Amino acid sequence: MMSSRDAILGRIRRSLDVSGTDATRLAAARHRLVETPVNVVPARGQLPDAERVELFVRKAGDVFASVARLDKRDDIPAAVADYLRTRNLPQAIRHGSDPRLAGLPWGREAQLAVTVGPSDGKDLAGLSYADSGVAETGTVVLTSGQDNPTTLNFLPDHHIVAVDASTIAGDYETVWTNLRRRFGAGAMPRTVNFITGPSRSADIEETLLLGAHGPRSLHILVVG
Repeated sequence: MMSSRDAILGRIRRSLDVSGTDATRLAAARHRLVETPVNVVPARGQLPDAERVELFVRKAGDVFASVARLDKRDDIPAAVADYLRTRNLPQAIRHGSDPRLAGLPWGREAQLAVTVGPSDGKDLAGLSYADSGVAETGTVVLTSGQDNPTTLNFLPDHHIVAVDASTIAGDYETVWTNLRRRFGAGAMPRTVNFITGPSRSADIEETLLLGAHGPRSLHILVVG
């Protein structure tokens, strides 16, 4: 008996007029997986370091994210407390086990309650540390795992993301190249999330609604 998966793949092959045993197509697919050829890279993000970071900040603002520039990582606790305070939110934040966050001087913010672990959906604000950023679209790149649980990306109403300025790339192709180089073949994260601005939709009467499928607010802390 044919499984649902086989039935779906069979219909796709028939629509493309191909078979699953086409040696040429199989060789092309294997080559692409191994060699990971680079597509055309837009020129927008190909800038000197400082200008690339400025482009990232500008593009993030264009998609309704707020951005704060910090000199060093130790400034993150104060920046988190300030964000919560200015939006009249409880002084409470949840983050994963990322050592870059665990080692911060949270004790300097005496009123801030800090919890660690995945979100169960009851947190108003979550904090993640991005793997990198993409200047051409103002996007933050987050890899799944205990360090930065994916639940923090989507469940809290307010998502605060720290990203090192030194990791902001000009384009998506550079980000993928760096990820493959760092994690190695067969060891990529289960999920890589590219987040561009807060969740939003204009499906209903073309009225923009923030928080449609996730956080209604994205606040980015650019460190360094």
